[in-house]
Amino acid sequence: MVDIDELDDKFSIEGEVGFAELEEDLVFITVSNKYADADICLYGAHITSFRPHNSMDLLWMSPDSCFEVGKAIRGGIPVCFPWFGPHKTDEEKPQHGFARLMYWDVLSTATNPAGETIIKLELNSSEETKAYWAHDFRAEMTIVVGKTLVETLKITNTSAVSFDYTCALHTYYSLSAIESITIEGLKGLTYYNQLTRENGVQEEEKLEITDGLTRHYLNTETPVIIDDSAFRRRIKVDKKGSKVTTVWNPGAEPCAKIGDLSDDGYETFVCVEATNAFDYPIHLAPGESFETSAIIGLEEKIF
Repeated sequence: MVDIDELDDKFSIEGEVGFAELEEDLVFITVSNKYADADICLYGAHITSFRPHNSMDLLWMSPDSCFEVGKAIRGGIPVCFPWFGPHKTDEEKPQHGFARLMYWDVLSTATNPAGETIIKLELNSSEETKAYWAHDFRAEMTIVVGKTLVETLKITNTSAVSFDYTCALHTYYSLSAIESITIEGLKGLTYYNQLTRENGVQEEEKLEITDGLTRHYLNTETPVIIDDSAFRRRIKVDKKGSKVTTVWNPGAEPCAKIGDLSDDGYETFVCVEATNAFDYPIHLAPGESFETSAIIGLEEKIF
């Protein structure tokens, strides 16, 4: 059981960081500083909102999302670990791993000299995690709320043997309408099309999404821009420690079959994800660590 009063006593920062039950008794960290506001659910280390001042929320949340222990939250930034997508050998194990289905512990909260808020969370291997995955590990999530949102997943191998894992920071971006956006920065990249199970190369300067799309752009660390003409904003999506950029929108027919999405939910979001999977799993020897980061913000206007 999570004790909000205890968390407040240890980790709240007056006027900046607090704790609250925002959705169906799940505990959230609320952040408000001179740059932005943000909400972070301790269940899944799941960021559900990032609102730079003078801007609408950059993140999208499904109005039909479950906020219930045992079910994944739909929208925001789900954390996929220790596998991305379905489990390779056991379809009964949860999609995208177990990290988004467990409460994380608060390690620290702080304000840096620039006035940004730093939140650190942790998930350690336990009997519960070993029911899904046999390895000993420590997962640390560092979230920096400032003019940009920086989320860093650090995995440390605390066992006596090596292991491989895959992961993603599965970010949902809020859009005016899917037909009003283009995505820049993908030209010339090879991608795996999960719907056709074929590889392709993007020839277009800008990606337009006119139907369901699941592409995993391979061997790339390049930032991309989501250009939303109707909202008159350009979201810059950068990353570190990720070799795959996943772009996903279910399209109309599949969306109607997803229980925690409304039939037209696909029209107002796109996922652009910092991923390590396919030919790019992470290998850790005992004692080794690896970090994967997503860096999200509005592109600065140049006058």
